[in-house]
Amino acid sequence: MDDGADRDDGNRSYGHKSFKRSKSHFADRITADGREGHPVAAGRYRLVVSRACPWASRALVSRRLLGLEDALSLAVVDPVQDDRSWRFTLDPGGRDPVLGIRYLSEAYDRRETGYPGGVSVPAVVDVSSGALVTNDYQQITLDLATEWTALHRPGAPDLYPRALRDEIDTVMAQVYEDVNNGVYRAGFATSQQEYEAACEGVFGRLEALAQRLERQRYLVGDTITEADIRLFTTLVRFDAVYHGHFKCTRWKLTENPVLWAYARDLFQTPGFGDTVDFDHIKRHYYQVHTGINPTGIVPLGPDLCGWLTPHRREELGGRPFGEGTPPGPVRDAERVPPRGRP
Repeated sequence: MDDGADRDDGNRSYGHKSFKRSKSHFADRITADGREGHPVAAGRYRLVVSRACPWASRALVSRRLLGLEDALSLAVVDPVQDDRSWRFTLDPGGRDPVLGIRYLSEAYDRRETGYPGGVSVPAVVDVSSGALVTNDYQQITLDLATEWTALHRPGAPDLYPRALRDEIDTVMAQVYEDVNNGVYRAGFATSQQEYEAACEGVFGRLEALAQRLERQRYLVGDTITEADIRLFTTLVRFDAVYHGHFKCTRWKLTENPVLWAYARDLFQTPGFGDTVDFDHIKRHYYQVHTGINPTGIVPLGPDLCGWLTPHRREELGGRPFGEGTPPGPVRDAERVPPRGRP
């Protein structure tokens, strides 16, 4: 995630120009057969994420559901960027202990000097060369589900089942355009008309998704798929940042009974809520987007205790992991600190 800002604009640019999602400039794929020069191999790559970023959070959820922790190491950046973007100030000495760099931009520069676009997460870096392989947030998780299967844990779910891919792709395209991207278009709008059009799109799509989820536990089929992951990472941020910070104020997630129950169901499923850090989420949005929040003040709310309340979605049936099993406990090194949990 670079929120559509160019590399040299800095944090003050947010909210001063119309939002446009940057395309992934580095779209190399890591495949089972290595057909693009990057074969799947345990320990060869490092996944760099921000727990604040909804696009990176997709990769966090997928990696955990599929049990790829041993195969694909994890680096977590500071949620508050400076004008050089994502930095490793959470690590001792301010350097990533594996890549040895202070800024993610260093891995980008090792791949290509003077490249267009911003420094975004998720990013997959080749450990031996220290160079970026891909920042293609749309493809990374699909490849984790389909190309990394030899390294999946026993009992890993099929997050992109072949028989349902057409429907999954259709739903994901709608979610991407109107919800994932829609909240940003509303939040970074530079005119009333632009804002209202984006906001109408967000809530129109959310209402349509709520109607779909009234009668089925998950978006497509009776198991968790990539489509659920992509919707969840926006819903879990909705009341904490998108409602107020991005002015998506028609209603809160907690005021929509279907979507609120659906989001709680996923949050309480191993692999979802245990990757979410609300402290990182709030500090990133409110402190980085100084163009729309110049004071940098981070709100105290909302109350997070509701995320752990009963949802009763199991009454709709469904099998969260299909024929598989839940992932095991979160590793101590990757556990979200208490400040970031409900």
